[in-house]
Amino acid sequence: MVGERLVVNELAPRVHNSGHYSIEGCVTSQFENQLRAVLDWPLGSSQLRAPSAVMVNVVGSEAGDPTDRLPGALLIDDVHVHLYGKSWRPGRKLGHVTALAGDVDVARRRAHAAV
Repeated sequence: MVGERLVVNELAPRVHNSGHYSIEGCVTSQFENQLRAVLDWPLGSSQLRAPSAVMVNVVGSEAGDPTDRLPGALLIDDVHVHLYGKSWRPGRKLGHVTALAGDVDVARRRAHAAV
């Protein structure tokens, strides 16, 4: 607020990357629910598909291009890899990994192993 006026710097009425886990982790993803909301359709369930869903960002590091490690990541049970097609460089977000499990520690281990 500035005096009696509301000042807005930015509005971003879109899904957010912190909710990308919902693609595999929820009955209805944040992307589908955004479309449903825009179309004035009933929202879908955001209930988890497994007791635990963990998402970890794939960020460029000194370990090199993460696409080189993709075959190994795909061997891990209940892990879903999303690479965004961006060129690799240290510190750049290149994708994310979502892991599902019956236990949050197991899901976390799977996600980090895949990254």
